Amino acid sequence: MMNKTYSEWLLISDIDGTLNDKSMNLPKVNKEAIERFVNLGGVFTLCSGRNLQSLAVHYRKLGIETPAIFLNGAGIYDFANSEIKYFNPVSSAGEKIILDIFSRYKTLQLTVFGVDTVYLVKRTCVYGYVISKIDNLNYKLCKRIEDLPKGVWGKVSFFGTRKLLKKIQKLINSEYHDVLDCFLTSPYTLEVVNKGVNKGVGVLKLAELLNINRRNTAAIGDYFNDVDMLKAVAHPAACGQAPTEIKALAEYVACHCNRGAVADFINYLEKNYII
Repeated sequence: MMNKTYSEWLLISDIDGTLNDKSMNLPKVNKEAIERFVNLGGVFTLCSGRNLQSLAVHYRKLGIETPAIFLNGAGIYDFANSEIKYFNPVSSAGEKIILDIFSRYKTLQLTVFGVDTVYLVKRTCVYGYVISKIDNLNYKLCKRIEDLPKGVWGKVSFFGTRKLLKKIQKLINSEYHDVLDCFLTSPYTLEVVNKGVNKGVGVLKLAELLNINRRNTAAIGDYFNDVDMLKAVAHPAACGQAPTEIKALAEYVACHCNRGAVADFINYLEKNYII
């Protein structure tokens, strides 16, 4: 049975390779479709691995007010009231495990993402430095491991070869799965978060916060860090360029992100469920 009330729908989008095209630009068709959806009463927001400062740049382009999910589900931020609604950082035990892994592999790069600051470890910090410069993020260079702050690790990014990251992923999933969760966000980056943190948990917490029934939740993504989000919502979609494994989770496979995948998905929802 169709639900014709826009206000009862929550639509969430990943940013990179989903909302934005491969050149990191927002397709005009996406912006127009989001504006129409929101003006008709729909609830739209973003869910990203980006920290709060980075997320805000893309969030404010859309003219929306719904709280957004940052650091792959580690936090929810209410931009309208400048308030963190939820934050679940890596535990102290998890911090020790991550540093132990980092110490074992000398070619591994480590970047720690706090709510609004990126912490770079001097030994190897090229990846984190480049990311910080591209997005104009606040960052702090830590000369020693001991200089890293405690209790604020929303997520950690390991940067290395695909072979090494697969090895580390297997290690975490087999020996430390009760403390940490991890997922590949590109062929060269493995992200590590506190146990139980993922985009899916963040989406369901946000739906609860907004008093929106799960049956009216929808999300679109393009990569492996979107898996839990796509599994959590009632209506998942994947971008056309997504890996086969991600498309297999989707109710709807939209067009390539370069052509406006979010707009394509909004049209699908409107045609089949909302109007």
